[in-house]
Amino acid sequence: MSSNADATEAEDEQVPVLVVGGGPVGLILALTLAHHGVAAMLVERNPSTTTHPKMDITNGRSMELFRKLRVAEDVRKVAVPEDHPFDVSWVTKLSGWELARFRYPTVAEGRALIRERNDGTTTLEPPMRVSQALLEPALKEILETRAGGIDVRYGWGLESFRQDDAGVDAVIRCSATGRTRTVRAQFLAGCDGAGSIVRKGLGIDLDDIDLRRLAARELGLGRVVAAAVRAYREERERPMDGRVYLIHFTSPDRRLLERFGTAWHTQSPEGWTLISQNDRDTWTLHMPIGQGVDAEAIDPKRFLFARLGIEFDCDIVVANAWRPRLSLADSYGSGRVWLAGDSAHQVVPAGGYGMNTGVGDAVGLGWMLAAVVQGWADPRLLHAYEAERRPVAVRNRTASARHTLVRLAIKTGYRKRIHDEGWSGDRDRRRAGREILDLGNLENEADGIEYGYRYDNSPVICHERHPAPTDSMHTYLPGTLPGARPPSLFLADGQAVFDLFGRGFTLLRFDDSDVTAFVTAAAERDLPLDVVDIRDEHARIQYERNLVLVRPDQHVAWRGDTVPDRPADVLDRVRGAAPGATLPNGRA
Repeated sequence: MSSNADATEAEDEQVPVLVVGGGPVGLILALTLAHHGVAAMLVERNPSTTTHPKMDITNGRSMELFRKLRVAEDVRKVAVPEDHPFDVSWVTKLSGWELARFRYPTVAEGRALIRERNDGTTTLEPPMRVSQALLEPALKEILETRAGGIDVRYGWGLESFRQDDAGVDAVIRCSATGRTRTVRAQFLAGCDGAGSIVRKGLGIDLDDIDLRRLAARELGLGRVVAAAVRAYREERERPMDGRVYLIHFTSPDRRLLERFGTAWHTQSPEGWTLISQNDRDTWTLHMPIGQGVDAEAIDPKRFLFARLGIEFDCDIVVANAWRPRLSLADSYGSGRVWLAGDSAHQVVPAGGYGMNTGVGDAVGLGWMLAAVVQGWADPRLLHAYEAERRPVAVRNRTASARHTLVRLAIKTGYRKRIHDEGWSGDRDRRRAGREILDLGNLENEADGIEYGYRYDNSPVICHERHPAPTDSMHTYLPGTLPGARPPSLFLADGQAVFDLFGRGFTLLRFDDSDVTAFVTAAAERDLPLDVVDIRDEHARIQYERNLVLVRPDQHVAWRGDTVPDRPADVLDRVRGAAPGATLPNGRA
């Protein structure tokens, strides 16, 4: 349901969960709560969704979670058409030559490839190209029209909050009128971005990393680390202050802007990136600017034309300087107040890990909040949220830094002669193209980062004694090690295994084991549990055990070949109520 700013001021309002922030992470968190049948209020201080392009890729793992929330098909309607590629092209300028191209399948081709492989190495859903300026309104509309029990209030921002043992008192203010309301919530979720009022209210500091400090580290760079270090030494000689100038524009000259063919990203060794937002009429340029440059004095059109090497008909929508950051909150919250998305972590855009990491936060925090509100989980379950999601943010921040160093290595190797006619220009262009291809494009191929993460340190996962496989940002190794995302497969009848997962916990049964004790223990605890029988040898091999317990966020909680002697102990652990369990904050 939706509510406007004309709410009466007769008395304080009460709600199970108050979600602060109406960006993609806040919207997905609210949708997750609605999916689990928990009422909530979402407040956003801006009167409408963003007009800023921000993110432009929703990866396959996020799309799996969107599919679970039953919104994947809806958001794809506003995305780039499914027959368009995800190619990344490196060029001298749009008026010059193409140096290298990384080719990636369309969504339609990706779907066919996923079914053809069916080996557990891919996500169930292909990724999606969509601007945040289009994604947010689509999610907001779904939340307002289809998600029951969610009170959506744009134009209302969080002013302050105070928590106690029983809940949170929050003061919200109408941006248009200035009047305030007090909301009493059982829990508060801060999804309010990099400048988070919630994070500041909790007194949580940010750990910021200067990319220059990372230049001498390995970061998985292998053979390119030396080039990356040289890139930073070079940048010290050409002083940069970390700012990037953004120009978001529309143009009818698609043929000119796609001179080398349709590409998602068109990039130059000079340092600029041109993002095609819809493969039709909207683009965004990003270019680093140096120290002492007055961003306010930049003429956006002249800047745009100079970088691309061509002039064309266009309208500037947004133009401003911004500063990428590699930041991580020291804590993800405490008690009844928790952080998700940019309020907890910020990364450089390379790799697209910002919003996508936040989607994982939203779904992870959402099911845990729902479980505690509904009474079938112990409140200590929420302390596992930080133990699970913060290491993912650390990992993704490292990967984002790694990808940025690769781009800077390419920038360092930039030679002005690549713009020349004749044999010397041809030679340098061939060399630049080979170097780019050799450095690779892991930022768009890091399956291990996107969906290979595991919750190895979670106190609510039934971990096994044998060593976990080596972590890799490059690849995803399918399997059902507790804490991991299980393999996505299609059964012989064409059904997707992921589509068989219930809203709560799902016990996959690949043989005739008697699971009555599991079902009884779950019923005694009001823990939602679906038992799904699968008789498919290929799936059994991939899932590695006869019984696999999958959580509401599609991560393995426990597995075994037989029912444990005390299934109640398993269920108590996964719902945060295991006797004697030690949680990250030291409480028992």
